[in-house]
Amino acid sequence: MKIRYLFGPNLGALGRREPEHYGSETLDQIMAAVTDRGRALGHEVDWRQSDHEGDLVGWLLGAAGEGVESIVINPGALTHYSYALRDAVEGCGLPVIEVHMTNIYAREEFRQTSVLSGVCRASITGLGAGSYHLALEAMPWITA
Repeated sequence: MKIRYLFGPNLGALGRREPEHYGSETLDQIMAAVTDRGRALGHEVDWRQSDHEGDLVGWLLGAAGEGVESIVINPGALTHYSYALRDAVEGCGLPVIEVHMTNIYAREEFRQTSVLSGVCRASITGLGAGSYHLALEAMPWITA
């Protein structure tokens, strides 16, 4: 299965930004491990990160045409207010898993709302970098 991981604003700063919340691994390090695990499970994994909402919308809407079969997304702060991203998740025609490294429901009040979760097949929160690995393991259940 071809799986695309999408990362929103500030996730390119993993390893430097708030390591008490997000750990010390960089996004490159996390995704190298996820890609290796995906390969072991028979998946092809690619990933993209942008601090720009429009990039994420375009990548979502173009994914099926590129042969992508499933998407894992951590939209960062866009989680809480981006109806454009919500519409793109809903309109992409693919199963999508929303992932957050921290438990957004145990953080500040403004972080406890996801406008995307209602159109995602599943949500995984609070397991640090392991959240991305768990999304790989969930693929058989979200694509059935």
